[in-house]
Amino acid sequence: MYPTYLKSVVLLSLSICFSGLAVAEPITYEIDSSHTYPSFEADHFGGLSIWRGKVNSTSGSIVMDRAARTGTVDIRMEMGSIDFGHEGMNAEAIGHILDVENIPTATYEGRLVNFENGSPTAVEGMLTLHGVSLPVNLNINRFKCQPHYRTGAETCGADASATIDRSDFGLDADLDRGFFPEVRLMISVEARAPQED
Repeated sequence: MYPTYLKSVVLLSLSICFSGLAVAEPITYEIDSSHTYPSFEADHFGGLSIWRGKVNSTSGSIVMDRAARTGTVDIRMEMGSIDFGHEGMNAEAIGHILDVENIPTATYEGRLVNFENGSPTAVEGMLTLHGVSLPVNLNINRFKCQPHYRTGAETCGADASATIDRSDFGLDADLDRGFFPEVRLMISVEARAPQED
């Protein structure tokens, strides 16, 4: 029905395709701490103004298999590095609001979901803040991977966001004075795959 050589070409092509699928593995991307800053905004005096701060020290990893449309996120945030651009507020947050001496870190662990064109559009996970762990899902507003311009190693970047109620995490400072409990999280992250030899 088909020439022998044509059958051989088809079988060889299928073999290459399936062997490629078999060896595909998830890639672990290490968080680039110099380009990753979880940040947040919250009201001041019941909406009189908006205060913004960021966590300056972050580490962790992202594991992703774009072909399989799966992945995980594991982030560690050092809360003593929190920065409002105002030394008095930094001291208040570190010493009183977040109790950094007893609870020095916050973490986020989740899984990448809702892939479109090979890229995740959301994260379903658990935020541990102020010693309290609760589900918090992130919306990925932007996601991109490309070779790093210096090393050539694949680097992925994302902008993600969510809104939490800080009182759920036991962060109730000044709520009795009319401050709002809603806090918007904005996470800018870059992570890099191992560089090939």
